[in-house]
Amino acid sequence: MKEQLKDGLSRIKQGEEPDKETLKMLVAGNDEEINGTLISMADETRRKYYGNKVYMRGLIEFSNFCKRNCKYCGIRGKNSKAERYRLNKDEIIGCCANGYDMGYRTFVLQGGEDSYYSDEIMVDIISSIKGAFQDVVVTLSIGEKSEKTYRSYYEAGADRYLIRHETASPSLYDAVHENMHLKSRLECLYSLKRIGYQIGAGFMVGLPGQTDDDLAHDLLLLMKMQPHMVGIGPFIPHADTPFRDFPKGDVDKTVRMIALSRLMVPKALIPATTALGTADAFGRERGLMAGANVVMPNLSPMEDRSKYMLYDNKLCMGEESAECTATIRDKIESAGYELDMSRGDHIDWRKKQ
Repeated sequence: MKEQLKDGLSRIKQGEEPDKETLKMLVAGNDEEINGTLISMADETRRKYYGNKVYMRGLIEFSNFCKRNCKYCGIRGKNSKAERYRLNKDEIIGCCANGYDMGYRTFVLQGGEDSYYSDEIMVDIISSIKGAFQDVVVTLSIGEKSEKTYRSYYEAGADRYLIRHETASPSLYDAVHENMHLKSRLECLYSLKRIGYQIGAGFMVGLPGQTDDDLAHDLLLLMKMQPHMVGIGPFIPHADTPFRDFPKGDVDKTVRMIALSRLMVPKALIPATTALGTADAFGRERGLMAGANVVMPNLSPMEDRSKYMLYDNKLCMGEESAECTATIRDKIESAGYELDMSRGDHIDWRKKQ
């Protein structure tokens, strides 16, 4: 079995699709020696394309209103206990200005699916950011839209779009979302890629009802799609959601999924997520050592950060704050990597410029 797993890792690293059974065993991670080999191979692969750079993104969580009712999410529309807020254009520009002065050159605008922000409003916000700051990237993470809407954002200057597929299993997708379907989610990703965005997909580890077979399908979907960014984090319950009583996702397995994603989507930009840092005190460092190469400190207004509570105990202050860049730098350097405040584009994207 050990030889089968070693051969499977070698094949994946060479760009070959692994057989399902071998991939499931790698996901399960029952062999510590193989797990160590996987982590080393992932770090080696990341260094091949990006060296030891860890790219910084400034995260602006500009609205926690959401029309969706995902069963795991603390800002779901049916959560009457959530303290709602939304930022206007001037406030968003102010967050960008603070970040720009700190050296940030990528701004990630993330929010719930909030119908208040019409296409006209979003186009104005995007174009205003691109007009106000030199050589910056605007990344959006605001859910499912029509191709026409995505195109209008792109033409206004949006560069990247994050929309995690959540799970490649249609039945599991239906079980954790209300009135949403995996087919529509994937159509959004392929529409964004057609338009010209750098796209980001990804999934959670430990969703209630999830199996190792489901996770293997997630990895195979990523390998087929080859998104520019891959976001992976552990499921963490929120007290005011239907999934409040389920255990959090396994951190060790989450780190393995990051490492396998690095091998299967070798050029991807992969964040060491806030959820990973929330679930484990050294989760972010472990993610970096397993092939992640992005961190996204928070640029949102201080008074609103604690309101964007997707799951319980979400880190939003301290080392999650963009204001703590020096502390973040120290932690990244202590793990053997170098902080990079530049745009941090996908390696193939750089070649096109």
